[in-house]
Amino acid sequence: MADKNDVVILNLDRPRMVWFGHKALKTLCAMTGATMNTIGALLQTATMEDIEKVMYCGLLTDACRNKEDLKLDDMEELLDLVPFSEITDALSAAMESSMGGGDEEKNNQGTVKKPKK
Repeated sequence: MADKNDVVILNLDRPRMVWFGHKALKTLCAMTGATMNTIGALLQTATMEDIEKVMYCGLLTDACRNKEDLKLDDMEELLDLVPFSEITDALSAAMESSMGGGDEEKNNQGTVKKPKK
């Protein structure tokens, strides 16, 4: 991932954007039983099936933009195209980027005034 760039690309069968927006997170919670408070714990103890579900949700926006019908069953073959470390690196970077974490320097512009106490 490039510096100061929120887009995470994972080169699978083609370059695919990994993004955990509202729909992806809602789908992930529904598929795994996790809540927004427990997603971190899910990622820490994830099984291979959990990784497939998480990445499936993270790739949904890209699939939609490319008019693809991505299925959970497709994930095993897609994820087999890259080393596991690339999957986990992309997953971590995309989750952090999607949640607004990471680059503290971006908010140092002072464009939003802090409320007076």
